[in-house]
Amino acid sequence: MNQFNTEAEKQQYYIEQMGVWYQERKKELGRDLSCCIVTMGCQMNEKDSEKLLGVLESIGFVETESEEADITLFNTCTVRENANTKLYGHLGYVKKMKEKNPNMIVGLCGCMMQEDIVVEKIKKSYRFVDLIFGTHNIFKLAELLYHYTKSNSPIIDIWEGTTEIVEDLPSDRKFSFKSGVNIMYGCNNFCSYCIVPYVRGRERSRKPEDILKEIKQLAAEGVKEVMLLGQNVNSYGKNLEKPVSFGELLQMVEQVDGIERIRFMTPHPKDLSDELIEVMANSSKICHHMHLPMQSGSTKLLSAMNRHYTKEDFLNLAYKIKERIPGVSFTTDIIVGFPGETEEDFEETLDVVRKVKFDSAYTYVYSKRTGTPAAMMDCQVDKDTIKDRFDRLLKTIKEGSRDNRKHGVGKTEPVLVEAVNDHEEGMMTGRLSSNILVHFKGEKELVGKIVQVKITEEKGFYYIGEQING
Repeated sequence: MNQFNTEAEKQQYYIEQMGVWYQERKKELGRDLSCCIVTMGCQMNEKDSEKLLGVLESIGFVETESEEADITLFNTCTVRENANTKLYGHLGYVKKMKEKNPNMIVGLCGCMMQEDIVVEKIKKSYRFVDLIFGTHNIFKLAELLYHYTKSNSPIIDIWEGTTEIVEDLPSDRKFSFKSGVNIMYGCNNFCSYCIVPYVRGRERSRKPEDILKEIKQLAAEGVKEVMLLGQNVNSYGKNLEKPVSFGELLQMVEQVDGIERIRFMTPHPKDLSDELIEVMANSSKICHHMHLPMQSGSTKLLSAMNRHYTKEDFLNLAYKIKERIPGVSFTTDIIVGFPGETEEDFEETLDVVRKVKFDSAYTYVYSKRTGTPAAMMDCQVDKDTIKDRFDRLLKTIKEGSRDNRKHGVGKTEPVLVEAVNDHEEGMMTGRLSSNILVHFKGEKELVGKIVQVKITEEKGFYYIGEQING
């Protein structure tokens, strides 16, 4: 085996070796080989899947949306129980495909594979699965495939943790004009309901020079908008040899020519700094959108969740951001039915929703995750109560969002056009700096461009507008 200077060089070697295998297999079958990647979960998983697809396409595989492919990978999520259930449903379908085509390769990776109990279940009940790897060694796909094709035996490669960061590998971006950029991995917060620190590991930040190199390359390829990704971007840079704050990183990214919009996800309310607010307020590129996960408006529940802030802390932070960045849009995450949630606790949540007037929210029913402190808490809330609260929460969020939208009608704003609208012919869909969607008449050639759109009508969570030429 050759000696390699970097892990990226090593993986490139395995990509080339798999390329030889691919050509032999293609000649044998008389056709191209297909690949399908099914992505579950967050934007970091979406980014990981772009890397997986990039490696497979470099080998020679042709992407298909059909799970009846020559290689099908499931990039899994385990934040909520329904994600696990969804995977098992997919596997039941793929088992039939594998029976028709025994040479089909089935692989599982991502967060769910970091749970021992899940891996044991896969080994026992889904023996047709060929590859199992986790979150820490996504970059090893070509190497794992190589060993599988040589042995024709299942490969299981799960790392408990890592300090390794490998980014210099092929990637196939979903959009040509915008891209996610990983700035850090892992999480140190240990919220009592959350399994992420256990499956993603401890926080580790990429060097700013590596991040900037990637973003400059993206800009050279025509990318206009980048989304900086991390489980808690506020913690960026704390573990670097030369510490760099997230605010400082944003200012560096702003200097990259060609990048016109900068977004980030996700900050944590407990340590969102005044520096970050000032950097956003003074920037011409950082989008005026703040995704600030609240989870609950009850100080009692926030303490039980190990969130390290109170209801008043959250409100004061929201007011401070709104005052310093006029017109900023707020989105959030809210859990309904956390163990011990009383009607009074839930009313506290509704009170914050009414005061902040979130533009939208990711709302979740509490999902018990084995291994987290909350899973062992008493006073689990019954399903009927949760459903009632969930419906009331959605209604309150919608009321606030509609009030917010009224202020935008009549304004003309820059819109990054993202897609042809799939609901109405002749309409395009784009996004404001505030992350609010706008639908307007236009041509498909506008996709990837920033155009001026006058807002003519509000529709609650989105706008209708008309393009302003010139």
